[in-house]
Amino acid sequence: MSVDAGDEATTDPEDARELGAEFRRLLMTYQFGVDEVMTKIMILRKEFHHIHEYNPIEHVGSRLKSLESIAAKAHRRGIPLTPSAVRDSLFDIGGVRVTCSFISDIYRMRDLLIGQRDVTLLQEKDYIAAPKGNGYKSLHLIVSVPVFLSDRVEQVVVEIQLRTIAMDFWAS
Repeated sequence: MSVDAGDEATTDPEDARELGAEFRRLLMTYQFGVDEVMTKIMILRKEFHHIHEYNPIEHVGSRLKSLESIAAKAHRRGIPLTPSAVRDSLFDIGGVRVTCSFISDIYRMRDLLIGQRDVTLLQEKDYIAAPKGNGYKSLHLIVSVPVFLSDRVEQVVVEIQLRTIAMDFWAS
């Protein structure tokens, strides 16, 4: 089943194949966005390791939401299941988590990342300064990075979570 421009369900197999192909392209673009952010972080990590006497980055990981997870979240939020609606409404499709030793390292990494010319900060949620009611702490950055494709440059949104080792242990 797929969704057409009128937001009504259709069972046309060709429409379903096309929608599937569009979502695969969308996910590929988000993977490239995650790769861009990971490259930036790995460069900083290696620079700190080789040049500075201290490395604030303990661990780095990334993930891409599955199509099933995207569809479920879109359904919960009443977002039409189209690539453009998903792109405009969900900002955690691609994510990177950076684990640091100390809280000061989190803010230092934040400054280094958003200080880069091609990284645009769209939103910041500081759950360290204002923890969630359940005690969750982390710094969440929603950023946009350019992805250079064969026929265009596309701005891709990536969520970056910065935590200490203790915050990561608590969250898991």
